[in-house]
Amino acid sequence: MQSTRNHYATVSALVFALVALAQGWRAIDGLPVRIGGFDLPVGASAAVAILCGALAVWGWRSR
Repeated sequence: MQSTRNHYATVSALVFALVALAQGWRAIDGLPVRIGGFDLPVGASAAVAILCGALAVWGWRSR
């Protein structure tokens, strides 16, 4: 059972790290994102990058 939790934490950490990198890249480059006619602010991507980065670190440490 412990092995399954370790795998889950590792995979979750890697997914959150990839999302954090993608959102950070979007925030740095200022790439436009439009959802249903609404322009998503770049600051939102920066906030999501920080949040996902923190979740990735938390997941990695909990292995």
